[in-house]
Amino acid sequence: MDALDKIDRQILRTLQSDGRATYDQLAEQVSLSPSAVLRRVKRLEESRVIDRYVALVKPEAVGLGLTAYLNVRLEKLTESHKRNPMDLFRASVQTWPEVVECAALTGEMDYLLRVVVADMAHYSRFIMNTLLKHPSVQDCKTSFVLDRVKATTAVPL
Repeated sequence: MDALDKIDRQILRTLQSDGRATYDQLAEQVSLSPSAVLRRVKRLEESRVIDRYVALVKPEAVGLGLTAYLNVRLEKLTESHKRNPMDLFRASVQTWPEVVECAALTGEMDYLLRVVVADMAHYSRFIMNTLLKHPSVQDCKTSFVLDRVKATTAVPL
């Protein structure tokens, strides 16, 4: 996609704060016609600048009151598997519903997981029965969230 112009950025800022904004509302924000805004939004979607639309659910509102960040270190070589340990781990993470985010890292640890669970008992079951039983996992260190100081899904435009 070509570089984003000022209007594209304003459309994106508005959609990041209200993904349900209508084309009429967006048009009013950027001083264009609704049909021109529709064309721009479709172009942003087709070029994958807009990845998807979602409803953001408050974990606490659905009984998931504990959030933890886990630094995970993998075994570099596993003789029992023909696949690379990182490939095995990446595939497994996709199947674990407690893991809502996983990032590969540089440095001492290999991955950072954001885990959302109901309580400490749920966290313990996840660690003992899932994460630490994975053949690629060597070690993990956990930090629990005490308070969310800032939480946004918006990228700075």
